[in-house]
Amino acid sequence: GPVSPELGDASALVQIRVQRPTEEPDPEEGPRRALGSGFVIHPTGFVVTNAHVVERSSTVRVRLASGRRLTGTVVGRDRRVDLALVKVESPDPLPVLPLGDSERLSVGELVLALGHPFGLEQTVSLGIVSRKGAPLQAAAPGFDFIQTDAAVNPGNSGGPLVDMGGQVVGVNTMAARNGSIGFAIPVNLIK
Repeated sequence: GPVSPELGDASALVQIRVQRPTEEPDPEEGPRRALGSGFVIHPTGFVVTNAHVVERSSTVRVRLASGRRLTGTVVGRDRRVDLALVKVESPDPLPVLPLGDSERLSVGELVLALGHPFGLEQTVSLGIVSRKGAPLQAAAPGFDFIQTDAAVNPGNSGGPLVDMGGQVVGVNTMAARNGSIGFAIPVNLIK
């Protein structure tokens, strides 16, 4: 088998571009908001990303690992927990990343953050789970972020946090300004 089984289905990682032709770009947010990551959770074309990546958009462009571009429709959005679900139409079944169990994730465990930081090609960064606990601002009651030192950079938002067994344990959502602390939404919330 491959040397890195955990990346066997990295082809389920997608890049998400948001087209906002009618709006002037916000100088505060800049172009980074218009680009993010996501991953396929169902072969019929359901993609998970962050709500802030697809903010105010009903359609997005989804670029598959193969380079193929598909139009996606935002079918679900929850700003409180920063999650969105996008549906793309694909003639063939899409590769998926299996969902793990974030409850079983322990502090100190190795994890990989997958994404397209700064619009780069598929990027993987390795880190550990630094902490599991309440977010900086309470997004929703009973909602604990996974804190990691795996690099989570702009454009990585919406990409999966994956354990060493290749299962998604979280969705990368934000990073401290210096990029040394990242936060992920627990996968059990997605379910």
